[in-house]
Amino acid sequence: MKRRRAREYALQILYQYDLTGIRPSEEDIEKFWAGKNPHPEVRRFTEEIVSGTLRNLQEIDRTIEETSEHWSIERMSVVDRNILRMATYELLYRADIPAAVTINEAIEISKRYSDRDSPAFINGILDRIAKRLNKPIH
Repeated sequence: MKRRRAREYALQILYQYDLTGIRPSEEDIEKFWAGKNPHPEVRRFTEEIVSGTLRNLQEIDRTIEETSEHWSIERMSVVDRNILRMATYELLYRADIPAAVTINEAIEISKRYSDRDSPAFINGILDRIAKRLNKPIH
């Protein structure tokens, strides 16, 4: 549950970045945490996801676009786009997290924060990315 909460926090930060186009500074991240008092592991994992995703955003977006048929990254909803970005970061750069866990977490987060068609959309794209990377899914 701690990692899911961290992913939810990361989604909030990435969502804000996506809307403003301004990368969050250390001060912005501190303001984000004000009043939240998360477990240190939650905060650490959140910040790893955010920094890793933003650091590799160009490759992540390219991977998503190459894998999603008939969808440009700009046409995707802001929530779906950022769930896909976080999960693609994990698939590409986090060998310590099984692909099945990453995909399942992305689907569960999309059920909570996006519309009813999003889980299938996100599952399809992430499944294809994992297969392209030869990552076991089951």
